[in-house]
Amino acid sequence: MEAKQKKPDRKVLWTLFKTCFVISCCTFGGGMVIISMLQKKFVEELHWIEQEEVMDMAAIAQSCPGVMAVNTSIIIGYHIAGAAGALLTVIGTVSPPMIILSVISVFYVQFRSSLVLSLILRGMQAGVAAVMINVAFTMIRNVRKDGDFLSLILLISASAASVCLGIDIILILLACGLAGGIYSIKQKNHRKELN
Repeated sequence: MEAKQKKPDRKVLWTLFKTCFVISCCTFGGGMVIISMLQKKFVEELHWIEQEEVMDMAAIAQSCPGVMAVNTSIIIGYHIAGAAGALLTVIGTVSPPMIILSVISVFYVQFRSSLVLSLILRGMQAGVAAVMINVAFTMIRNVRKDGDFLSLILLISASAASVCLGIDIILILLACGLAGGIYSIKQKNHRKELN
C-alpha cells in the first residue's frame, strides 16, 4: 500500500498521533473494536481513506503477526503519511495501554479486590460486544453492497467454520486468502481474454 503523502505537514502528523492516542485510551476489547473507531474518524469525519480501504487494511492487519490494533494503526499511518505517519500512529496506539498497565501493576492488589472495578469491567464487556456486533454488520453491509458473491460465501463459510465447527482462525484465514487469490487470478485472466 503506497502512502498518499510523501512529506506530510505537522497538522496531519499531529492529527494521526492524537487520534490514535485518544482511540487507544477509549477502546476496550481488542482489535475488532478499534476498527469501528478508526473507521468513524478516518473515513466518516476526516475523509482521509475510503470504507473499502479500511476493510482491506483490517484484513491485512488481522493476518499479520502481532496485535491487530497496532498493525491497523501502522497501516493507516503509512497510507496517509508514510513512515513518519506509521511511527506516530504506533506510538499513539501503544502509549495508553503501556501507561495504564504500568499504573495497574503498581496497584494490582487493590484493583484485584475492588468490587467497583469488577462491576465496571463487566459493564465494559457488554459495550465491547455491542461494538463488535456493529463492526460485523458494517462489514456484512459492505460485502453485500459490492455484489461480490464470493466474498459473501466466504463470509458465511468462515463464520460457520469458526462458530459451529470450532476451526482455528488461522486455518480459516489461510483458506479464505487462498480462495480469494485463486478467484482474483481467474478474474484477471478472464479480463485479459476479453481484451
